[in-house]
Amino acid sequence: MTKGPVLIDLDNTEAARPETAPAVPDDAPQGAAMRQMASLAARKPSRLARWFWSLTLALTGFVVSLAAWDYVTGLLARAPILGGIATLLIGMLILVLLVIGLRELAAFGRLRKLDTIQRDAATALAENDLNAARAVMSALERLYANRDDTAWGRAEMAARRAEVLDADALLGLAESTLLTPLDARATREVEAAARQVATVTALVPLALADIFTALAANLRMIRRIAEIYGGRAGTLGSWRLTRTVLTHLVATGAVAVGDDLITSVAGGGVLSKVSRRFGEGVVNGALTARVGIAAIEVCRPLPFQATKRPSVTALVRRALTGLFAKP
Repeated sequence: MTKGPVLIDLDNTEAARPETAPAVPDDAPQGAAMRQMASLAARKPSRLARWFWSLTLALTGFVVSLAAWDYVTGLLARAPILGGIATLLIGMLILVLLVIGLRELAAFGRLRKLDTIQRDAATALAENDLNAARAVMSALERLYANRDDTAWGRAEMAARRAEVLDADALLGLAESTLLTPLDARATREVEAAARQVATVTALVPLALADIFTALAANLRMIRRIAEIYGGRAGTLGSWRLTRTVLTHLVATGAVAVGDDLITSVAGGGVLSKVSRRFGEGVVNGALTARVGIAAIEVCRPLPFQATKRPSVTALVRRALTGLFAKP
């Protein structure tokens, strides 16, 4: 062991200066597929584009309806039996379209019901209003009345609600008994979507494949999360819900690689030991997990209070554990 200062002789002092050092290349994975997907899905169409598509759909529907009318009336004149069959088939198609339209309207109504319960719960918590909290509990019981997977939670909540005389504790009881199993199912959906996006990004070299996979996986994930919490969104409702989630994330800058994702995903030198493609897959999976947590917060009828909000780091670790083998 030496004592005193140590003198290190450098032959080339110019190379040791910070200003002469080469710049560090900024080529770390940034989750390009997820960021492009979010930007595309959250982009609001212009008024001119909305008019264009509205007029195009209206004109197309008018032309198709007129052509079908002429075809059926002409067929009835030439062959009444065949014309009757065509009329019956068109009538059945119109009936199916009406049923689909009614289901979409019902889906929007269920999503509005979740929004209403969430707003009422937030108001009850902010004002510590016991009567408002009890009204929220009743709305939750009606929302999940026909679901067998919530039977135990509803029975436990009904047995203990009379003992609680505080708004915070009452809504906390609903969280711990009724929503905890639903939260577990929702987080599993997020983990599955993150794993799928990461795998396709890492292993499929086709152009735009990662973007389409990210869009499809996030749409399916958000729709299933809404179904878990009672939304059961239809096709249009799922798209609107997805745009709501992604618009919020883009507006708040959450669809970006932050320090929390870098620490959890790149910790331990994972990204430095694999290829850049694998690194992009890991980051895209992490951003998918972040979108999933935002979807849970949007679809969940109660805000997180008594139970802990899902962690992006924990979800990413569970979803991607064992996905990429260490070299």
